[in-house]
Amino acid sequence: MRNRRKIINISVICICLIISFFSGYFYSIIRMVSWDVFVTKPVAEWFKPQTALFFEEDEISQSNISAFNRVKNILSTRYYQEIDLDEAFSMAIKGLSAGTKDPYTVYYTPEEMKQFMETSTGRYVGIGVSVHMDENYLLTVADIFPGSPAKEAGIQKNDKIVKVDGEDVTSITDADLIVKKIRGEEGTKVRITVYRPEIRDYIDFELERRAINIPYISSEMLEGNIGYIRIKQFDNDIADDFEKELNKLILQGMKGLVIDLRDNPGGDYSQVVRIADRIVPKGLIVYTEDRFKVRNEEYSDARELNMPLSILINEYSASASEILAACVQDYGKGVLVGKKTFGKGLVQAIDVNFDNGAGFKYTIARYFTPSGKCIHEEGVMPDIEVDLDKEYKNMLIEDIPHDKDAQLTVAVEQVKKKIGR
Repeated sequence: MRNRRKIINISVICICLIISFFSGYFYSIIRMVSWDVFVTKPVAEWFKPQTALFFEEDEISQSNISAFNRVKNILSTRYYQEIDLDEAFSMAIKGLSAGTKDPYTVYYTPEEMKQFMETSTGRYVGIGVSVHMDENYLLTVADIFPGSPAKEAGIQKNDKIVKVDGEDVTSITDADLIVKKIRGEEGTKVRITVYRPEIRDYIDFELERRAINIPYISSEMLEGNIGYIRIKQFDNDIADDFEKELNKLILQGMKGLVIDLRDNPGGDYSQVVRIADRIVPKGLIVYTEDRFKVRNEEYSDARELNMPLSILINEYSASASEILAACVQDYGKGVLVGKKTFGKGLVQAIDVNFDNGAGFKYTIARYFTPSGKCIHEEGVMPDIEVDLDKEYKNMLIEDIPHDKDAQLTVAVEQVKKKIGR
């Protein structure tokens, strides 16, 4: 009798434990996915191996978790055709990075990452334009290289690239991804659709990709022994090139210098630091600061450029261009002439440690000028604000005659004033 009662008690306890386990299991599922999703899914489905994402309770609202699972459930059971949930989830990861509202923070799928990490053979093959993202995150032509397919076809400065080979690229906020689509094998063709604001219409171009010699720096001596150096972009050896051009002008008897950074989208951080080091006196050039207020500082030595200096900037001068302009302004080493700069002062890193071959480019810090001003979304104000004449606003800088270039004229005048003192 006692044994029978003992067996009954143990059985009851086991049944209670089983009921408690499954009650807790299903309660946790219902709490995660919502009752509506739970009742529409066959019971057998809940006993298959499951995977989960984990969040702190105060990180994600229950309503958003329920909404995500409801959409997933509808797509799995009621969408008009079967979908690849794994591919769809990859796009959800993109959405997670896009939720930062930072266009420079981007998740790359394995296929995109493979393209991003492809190394060049030492020459650039493409259509011959430099680009930047405008305020609406549309890829905009900033410069067109002489003798390039783009120049010959009639692509113009400020054209908005909206399609590449028929693919709408207006939703892509990472310029590198669109540029990769434009580049390709030499001799192959690419179709580009641009929106031209001045005529409010779309234009299609079919261009043959060619090897392009990119002249990132040039110099000349202007009237009155005023040197002029134009830097189109800070590539990985521009500091050495700058030193060569500077020394060449000095040997020719240069008395003052104009550095033209208009339409320069930026480039290599270490290179702009080296150029700034050649110009400003001993001291802080720039520093970065992360979310924990940890600073990384760059300093110049005692050597500096001892001659009158003007720097030309405009609304398309960004990133490294802004570092150089702001540093010169903070030290009072030169006069900034033109328009307020673009305002990109962020530092990116890239994580490639993904099992699936994907990658994640993300912002880790902000740039600050020697005086402590944050460049990002603020830009650098010129000391003297000057507009180009209307007829030259959509023209490439090098195509504007020097005597018609209102910004260059003022920059030269400022140098001459200092020489005359």
